Parts: sequence; structure tokens; C-alpha cells
Amino acid sequence: MRTISSHEFVPQTIRCAGLLLACAAMLAGCKEEPAAVRVPGGDVQQGLRLVTQYQCGACHTIPGVQGAAGEQAPALDHIGRLSYIAGGIPNQPANMVQWLRVPHAVKPGTEMPPMGLTEQEARHMAAFLYTLR
Repeated sequence: MRTISSHEFVPQTIRCAGLLLACAAMLAGCKEEPAAVRVPGGDVQQGLRLVTQYQCGACHTIPGVQGAAGEQAPALDHIGRLSYIAGGIPNQPANMVQWLRVPHAVKPGTEMPPMGLTEQEARHMAAFLYTLR
């Protein structure tokens, strides 16, 4: 077994430390969240207002919505990063808007009630929901 002399130890330690820092920097970049999904014609602030107005929090827990601590339906805290909504519908803006407008047409038998949303209201609400990551 070869021993490392004192004059070799410092450069080798610096190289190892540099390698560890480079690896840490690369791993930190891997944890970066993808940007929120954009909903054409949707306004996040209007969506937040509408989620509050339509009292979605009576059934759902929704972060950022005062009093939205419902337990009868799934929490929406990560809906913006889920692959599927309503247990199997691909989580894409057009599907989210359709789901919000006419849930029974998208998933027959669902307990999600139709709220009478207009297309534009659903776009705004979807824009807000996609910020929940």
C-alpha cells in the first residue's frame, strides 16, 4: 500500500474538494422545478379570486386561499405538477379547463359538481391551479 506524502496530500485534497463542489452544483441544478404550466388566456390573480368566489375550499384544501381547508375532496396543493387529474385524465390545460367546466362529461360519476363556470373563468382558475406545485 502506497502512502501519500505531505506535499502530495494538499493538492489531492483540493482536487477532491473541487470535485465534490462540482457534483453538488450539478445536483442542485437537478432539483430545479420546471416552470408552471401556462394556460392561454388565463390570469392567475383572477383565478385565485374565482377559486375563492366559487368556494372551492369547501371541499378542497387549497394553499393560498383563505379558509380553503375542505376534506371531502383531494387537496390541491400539488395539482400543478401532477401527471393526472381526477384519477386518470392527463393534466394538460385544455383538459383542466374542461374538467372545471363540465366534470361529469370528462369523468362520468364524479362527485365534483358542475359550478356553471364560463370558459374564461375556467381558464383563469386553471392558470391559478397550475401555480400550485
